[in-house]
Amino acid sequence: MKKGLILMAIISWVCVGCSKSSDSKDLLDPKDPVTVTIWHYYNGSQLKAFDKLVQEFNMTVGAEKGIIVEGESQGNVESLEQAVLDSVLNKAGAKEMPSVFAAYADTAYEIDSLGMVVDLSPYFTWEELDSYVDSYIEEGYLDGKDALKILPIAKSTEIFVINKTDWQPFADACGYTLEDLQTVENITKVAEAYYEWSDARTPEENDGKAFFGRDAMANYMIIGAKQLGSEIFSVKDGKAELNFDKRVMKKLWENYYVPFVKGYFSASGGFRSDDVKTGNILSFVGSSSGAMFFPDEVTVDDNTSYPIELEVLKVPVFEDGENFLVQQGAGMVVTDTNEREIYASVEFLKWFTQEQQNIEFSLMSGYLPVKKGANDLSVVKDESLDISEKNLKIVKAAMEEINTCELYTTKAFEKGGEARRVLEYALSDQAKSDREMVEKRLKQGCTLEEASKEFIQETAFEHWYANTKQQLESAMQE
Repeated sequence: MKKGLILMAIISWVCVGCSKSSDSKDLLDPKDPVTVTIWHYYNGSQLKAFDKLVQEFNMTVGAEKGIIVEGESQGNVESLEQAVLDSVLNKAGAKEMPSVFAAYADTAYEIDSLGMVVDLSPYFTWEELDSYVDSYIEEGYLDGKDALKILPIAKSTEIFVINKTDWQPFADACGYTLEDLQTVENITKVAEAYYEWSDARTPEENDGKAFFGRDAMANYMIIGAKQLGSEIFSVKDGKAELNFDKRVMKKLWENYYVPFVKGYFSASGGFRSDDVKTGNILSFVGSSSGAMFFPDEVTVDDNTSYPIELEVLKVPVFEDGENFLVQQGAGMVVTDTNEREIYASVEFLKWFTQEQQNIEFSLMSGYLPVKKGANDLSVVKDESLDISEKNLKIVKAAMEEINTCELYTTKAFEKGGEARRVLEYALSDQAKSDREMVEKRLKQGCTLEEASKEFIQETAFEHWYANTKQQLESAMQE
């Protein structure tokens, strides 16, 4: 944590926290328990892990202190954001605002502007705050002010995962190794080679297979730009300045859009793990939590499937880029309800982020622990939990990354969510649309070079760049 933020945290605790801490014990009564509702977006193994820990809390600490926690999944991040906004705006049919909700900084910033978010700093001592990973806790201080509005409970980053089973025949035939997948530019080169190799294995022309895909395109653009020395959104005091560097964007374009329209990259399912499962791609960059959905087998059709082995690698970096890595994962925001409910909410969040509970959640869900002491490979390795080899491999790889790379996330700003959505779809939607046109031309007998020529010219980039920049400017001004 930056010294300024530490000082602010200390001041907040000294000025306010003592009275709250000393009086808080009188707020709870096991004979008259308070109910804490939590909205989140966990699904699958993540939901199972969260519910397990909630049940454990309710049966132990919660029963002792008089706190009952009820978790409710809203499906996904987008649905959760909408549910929270509908609730705070009292829209027709909206549910009552929960005690706590998971949120990224942009959503928390928006709800905070409506006066509905609690400053958590008075409920923590400096020692407690200092036990969290510095960059994680720093993210919760919106606008860089002294009020802690988001508490990290589980974070994630991106990792590179690959179907090693189908990679190996190609690698052996063409002389590649996993070490060739360390840079963004090399991913593009390897993907072209894989397309040509797979195309040559069939009598039909232009039916090569895609090698690679990406989840979270906004991450690619924001982190890619940061690696190349440019910060798309420079934020100070909640106000953002747009830096849409053309040179940097051209580099991003050349290493996603161009290989995509040529068929070297692909994205057809809801997530790239879906594309691996159908055999449409061999590898992808996605969140450590999302990688938990990496399939155990490829399903060719209703009657044909085969097992595959997962390999986890460090996210590729641009050749001349700095070693930046995305910091992501929503934190928990406490709603400004009443003192009793607020205090009970904080008690649960403190318990959940204790090392034992947080490591357990991490290993079961693919998220990363938020305490400094828990982000230790030896601690995780010694944890006696019934965890699959895949989960353990993913979490360990993610931990190795965050311990060797510089984490980065965009600070919250007004209209930040809208601006990020532009980045999420501007490049990927264009690539998908133009790839469809290329495929039509291939079916008409064109060569790949003929079919894609129109889309990889400088004029195509110039048009995309100007249009995307205009969209970003409009989103940030609305």
